[in-house]
Amino acid sequence: MAPAAEAITLLVERGATLAVAESLTGGLIGATITAVPGASKAFRGGVVSYATDLKHALLGVPDDLLAREGAVDPGVAAAMAAGVARVCAATYGLAVTGVAGPDPQDGKPVGTVYVAVAGPGGEIWARELRLQGSRERIRVKTVDEAVDLLTGVLKPNKGEHSG
Repeated sequence: MAPAAEAITLLVERGATLAVAESLTGGLIGATITAVPGASKAFRGGVVSYATDLKHALLGVPDDLLAREGAVDPGVAAAMAAGVARVCAATYGLAVTGVAGPDPQDGKPVGTVYVAVAGPGGEIWARELRLQGSRERIRVKTVDEAVDLLTGVLKPNKGEHSG
């Protein structure tokens, strides 16, 4: 089963829903999820918050965090995930922020990516990536890693937990 299809199946089995917040992927995660037949049973929607100010305005990422750390930060990914779950009234929020290139951003090198899943009860699972390759390869690999983290969270005893 394709990873996105597995994620949808697991969500439906739990009676859970998903929303996504995307920065560097620009909608690719939402497109990947909605390519799965029956995705509408679990997928609520998403926010493409490419500009840093939209991470605050639409998703509630704290201004002081953005000012202090920039948009490419694990705390920003976690806040984006929690924010999109809240905004879209979803059980789980999945978020990505990072640098696809060609230039570094906020002092972070190309290929630095943070992925986070926010779940019920405020739980956060996170993954830090150091990807290499072209801009397109970094974006596609980010989608793969994000769906993999989500699937891991939805399976019993899986996922990387951060608090």
